[in-house]
Amino acid sequence: MSIYQRIAEIENNGGSAALCTITQATGSTPRNAGSKMLVFPDGSIEGTIGGGEMESLAIQEARSAMQDGKTRLVEYSLTDPQRGDPGVCGGQMEVYVEPITPHPTVIVVGAGHVGQAVVHLAKWLGFRVVISDDREEFVTGEMTPDADEHIAGILADLPEAHKITSQSYIIMTTRNVKVDVEGLPALLDTPAAYIGVIGSKRRWETAQKMLVEKGISKDKLERVVSPMGLELNAETPEEIAVSIMAEVLMLRGEGDGHRMAGG
Repeated sequence: MSIYQRIAEIENNGGSAALCTITQATGSTPRNAGSKMLVFPDGSIEGTIGGGEMESLAIQEARSAMQDGKTRLVEYSLTDPQRGDPGVCGGQMEVYVEPITPHPTVIVVGAGHVGQAVVHLAKWLGFRVVISDDREEFVTGEMTPDADEHIAGILADLPEAHKITSQSYIIMTTRNVKVDVEGLPALLDTPAAYIGVIGSKRRWETAQKMLVEKGISKDKLERVVSPMGLELNAETPEEIAVSIMAEVLMLRGEGDGHRMAGG
């Protein structure tokens, strides 16, 4: 299997890795420009860019890239270990480190009017979209044709039915507090980037109280955003969907939500 086939397999399975490529090599170096190494989250590798201390440093950079999702170009001088150089070959190398992260996915829980609107908008915005509901008749291609995946089942079983990653944005457009309280505990230990719950502050206060009584720590509950969305005075399902996805885009792009006023 080629390294590119391996990358495709990782992406299809929602996995993570980082690709290290030598972009420039001058002088005496262990590998030439174009050599590639695939690094996995546990530090294991496929391929090599030369071995030794230099490769070990590149692996560290790759694991950092998987954490922050940012590419980096690192330079290594292989001249004088007394100065801290990771080798004695005498050459210079540049290594481009590219993180391979799961495709951003919006997981909508609750296929009512707002949930359907969120599915449609999230797909239009380029996300992979999953819809889940415990009512089988709501989880169909006819109800939400824009969803890439339909999951019928209770919320507590969602992490088993679908792999939740650091690129998963969970949008709970659920119908009542009971559904939230029964299902949320299973989501709080996942690496989801965002967990939002629809409803008023009073609804979330009620849910929080019930969850604490069930033994869920307040620290874990701080992960939950509720009410979710930016304040747009939204009323219709479509407007509410815009509010919710605006917040997701803001968080994903590290924006601040302020107006882009000229001047």
